[in-house]
Amino acid sequence: MNLWFWLLLACVLAYAWKLMGYLVPAKLLENPRMSRVAGTMTIGLLASLTIVNTVASGQTLTADARLGALGAAAVALAFRAPFLLVVIIGAATAALLRLIGWN
Repeated sequence: MNLWFWLLLACVLAYAWKLMGYLVPAKLLENPRMSRVAGTMTIGLLASLTIVNTVASGQTLTADARLGALGAAAVALAFRAPFLLVVIIGAATAALLRLIGWN
């Protein structure tokens, strides 16, 4: 089977999963415990996506300028910098590290 089949299948499954969300009873969504679980899952998924995009290059793990940029952004967040400044600091750090040859 070709790539387009798998892509369309993934789109249909993702849309079906979204539609299933409308079938969840409202009473279940009002539960504070469910709200906490949903919030925690969102943070965990975003954190794992960030790490994978930082250290993965194809099928291998790499330590390049992205890792330094993530570290600089984490330090900026620890100092409670505004989000836009965190992004700028991360991008500038990656640019400087690539400039000095850490690819």
